Amino acid sequence: MPDFARGGERLVLDSVFFGREDLSALGKVLPAETLASVRDFLREWFSDAPSMRLQTSGSTGAPKEFFASKARMRQSARLTCGALGLQAGDSALVCLPLDFIAGKMMLVRALVARLDLRVIPPSGHPLADVDRPFDFSAMTPMQVGNSLRSPSESARLARIGTLLIGGAAIPAAMEAALKRLPGAIHATYGMTETLSHIALRRIGASRYIPFPSVTLTLGDDGALLIDAPLVCAERLVTRDVARLHTDGSFEILGRLDNVINTGGVKVHIEEMENRLSALIAVPFAVTAIPHEIYGEAIVLLVQGRCEAEALEKMRAILPAAMMPKAVFSTDALPMTPTGKICRAECRKMAESLSRAAMEKSL
Repeated sequence: MPDFARGGERLVLDSVFFGREDLSALGKVLPAETLASVRDFLREWFSDAPSMRLQTSGSTGAPKEFFASKARMRQSARLTCGALGLQAGDSALVCLPLDFIAGKMMLVRALVARLDLRVIPPSGHPLADVDRPFDFSAMTPMQVGNSLRSPSESARLARIGTLLIGGAAIPAAMEAALKRLPGAIHATYGMTETLSHIALRRIGASRYIPFPSVTLTLGDDGALLIDAPLVCAERLVTRDVARLHTDGSFEILGRLDNVINTGGVKVHIEEMENRLSALIAVPFAVTAIPHEIYGEAIVLLVQGRCEAEALEKMRAILPAAMMPKAVFSTDALPMTPTGKICRAECRKMAESLSRAAMEKSL
């Protein structure tokens, strides 16, 4: 794989090479909607500063900023490009926001491996107006789900050779649909602090495979501890409850933050959402509200309306302790800028809707 020192790096956009001296010409190949974000990234990347400002997504708390070493970002790009077998000249579609690590790392991978990029404005339907095959792309589950629901976009999704899906859990129904596509499709595990992912899971498999340079252990609380010296200077203590296997692979069971204690029974939100994903066709989220008897009561937030038939089927697949005590409809679920469900805001919304329902019943 080609590797270039910072002074010789070039970004390839629609087969045109751009270095630090060519930024004024970006407008010749980039539309106005993406020009500023790409130009701003390259200005910061090509600067003499050894690090770059990054911001976490804020899915479990307030977003925070920190500085990441550009050298470590290059290492992350090499790990991914090597694992996926990406080569110089491979075409890649960038459809993620460049304000966050996932989008930024698509550009870094292109710089390191000299991929040929097409950059489009981020949207929920990235393939609506892009009718050409790509060797490589990365999307969120929301983008993939929207594409699968459109026959034309689903056909275009099938023409992507290697696809990374990250940022949120992949529903079971979506995973089943993706298994039928011909490309190499991987779920990713990582976070902003690991400069994108440190492990990949092939769609259809249950376990993530970490990169060879990564060492994983579990804390006393069962949460994953990550030692990834190539991309992170210190051990990273996560809130992800995991199961490690002797071959080095692992499974994510849920987050410590996303455990609902209802009547002494601990329910992992992600596990429950995965079970329900095959029943509920519209976006939804599991959350909880305070309860004087159970401590916490499970609540289901549904964007739009949940069919009565789906509610009945829940009783067949959920233990009694996991059955929602209330189902609330909402026009839209609270989301972060990167398209993840904002758990803290979901809880606030559920509490507000619960109070309103109680007041209405009085």
